[in-house]
Amino acid sequence: MPRVEIERERCKGCGLCVDVCPEKILAIGGELNLSGYYFAVVTNEDDCLGCVMCAEMCPDVAISVWR
Repeated sequence: MPRVEIERERCKGCGLCVDVCPEKILAIGGELNLSGYYFAVVTNEDDCLGCVMCAEMCPDVAISVWR
C-alpha cells in the first residue's frame, strides 16, 4: 500500500496537490505550521493509488510517496 508523507514545515498550503489528486485523499488542514501556513494533510491514505501526481505537482518539494 502506498504511503504519502508531507513535510508540514516545508508546505505553504498552495493546494495544488489537493487539486491534482485523483482519489481526493489530500486536503488543507486546519493547523498552522511554524511559518504560519495551513499545510496539506492526508485524509484517507487507504485510497491512495501511489500515482505520485501530488509529489510531482508540489512546488515546495514537500511530498514524498512511498510504494
